[in-house]
Amino acid sequence: MAFYDLTKEERAKKTADIQFELLHALKNKTLEPYEHYFNDEDIYIRKVTYLGVGRIYNAETSLRLPIISFLKKLATHQSELVRQTVVNAAGEIGMFQFEAVQPFFDQALNDSHHKVRNAVIGSLKKMSQKNPKPVLIWAAKYIEHPEKEIRREVCHGIELRGRTHPEDVLPLLAKLQFEETKRVRDTLVHVLGQISYKKDCLPKLISALQQWKDMQLVKDSLLEIIDVHSEKRYAKFTALTQREVVAYISKSFPNKIL
Repeated sequence: MAFYDLTKEERAKKTADIQFELLHALKNKTLEPYEHYFNDEDIYIRKVTYLGVGRIYNAETSLRLPIISFLKKLATHQSELVRQTVVNAAGEIGMFQFEAVQPFFDQALNDSHHKVRNAVIGSLKKMSQKNPKPVLIWAAKYIEHPEKEIRREVCHGIELRGRTHPEDVLPLLAKLQFEETKRVRDTLVHVLGQISYKKDCLPKLISALQQWKDMQLVKDSLLEIIDVHSEKRYAKFTALTQREVVAYISKSFPNKIL
């Protein structure tokens, strides 16, 4: 039975049971429960599992090294679901102790399966928001990587930090302004749009874009920013109306870039 086929009470019990098994397995140096739950076909069971690993790591300092040891053993597992869940669990740990899990992300960036690479993006989002300093230092090493997929992953992964602190990520994103690969370039435009609509973010973003040299990319980004503020996108959540955004952009780019 799938996790969300259970009642609320049954889900709570299942979550507690899984965490108990994970804790018991660590104390008894038994890897099998980790391998079992990390490989579950139900995405929500895997989520309960990696959240549980994060909670145990945070609460049981004596078990931190055993947890890292278990994750190392599973990081090269043949199942992409297991490797994906390793990255998600590492993301939970990296929100407050990134140095302990950095090697997992160095490895996962090059994983052959998109599920694992997408887990890198998801983990980067939450880690860069909660623990930005070491995570962004790490991201800076990869933002101009020769492999286009790695550039895309890192660009997308720092998006969430940009929504609240655009000044932290804009210097990194600027390194991609002459990007030639469409998939990466489209991701960059998407991220710039995403970091434009929260309170006080647009002025910082526009100020940065005024310094960029790739005018076609700037134009594409401005169009995305305007569209993000539309009724069909995020108008209910934006700090400014679309009309106000258009006026601000027109004032900031008097040479009629649009």
